Amino acid sequence: MRHEAPQFQPKDPDYADRVRASFGMQQAMQLIGAELAELEPGFAEIHLPHRPEITQQHGYIHGGVVGMIADSAAGYAANTLTPHDTSVLTVEYKLNLLAPADGQRLVARGEVIKPGRTLLITRAEVYAVRDERWTLCAVMQQTIIAMHGKKDGAA
Repeated sequence: MRHEAPQFQPKDPDYADRVRASFGMQQAMQLIGAELAELEPGFAEIHLPHRPEITQQHGYIHGGVVGMIADSAAGYAANTLTPHDTSVLTVEYKLNLLAPADGQRLVARGEVIKPGRTLLITRAEVYAVRDERWTLCAVMQQTIIAMHGKKDGAA
């Protein structure tokens, strides 16, 4: 993906450790076998290997799972730009499924379009990778809310 996005300055110099720790707390990502593979200010990439337990009746990775990794990739991209005492939640997203998620793995790339103090606008693209051929299977646009003063894990 990596559209001509501006370079962002993180507000937290330790954003990478904080965001990776948050990802580690996500039992949903553990359940499906997702991995936070890459992280930079305003960008996150999640990898998901194909597993029979996350497929639908045709053998493709289920669209709901595609949405999960798109949501998390874009949400964590946003989280790289928030202060150390701030967590994020999805307010809304629009997901277009463009092709079956028919790959040996999926790669979700999330990036910030516009950071704001309270609302951050993000996007994600999800690719199905088979024999190193990348097929764009989903695109998403998302709104994230920054919850200042509320760290992850404090429900």
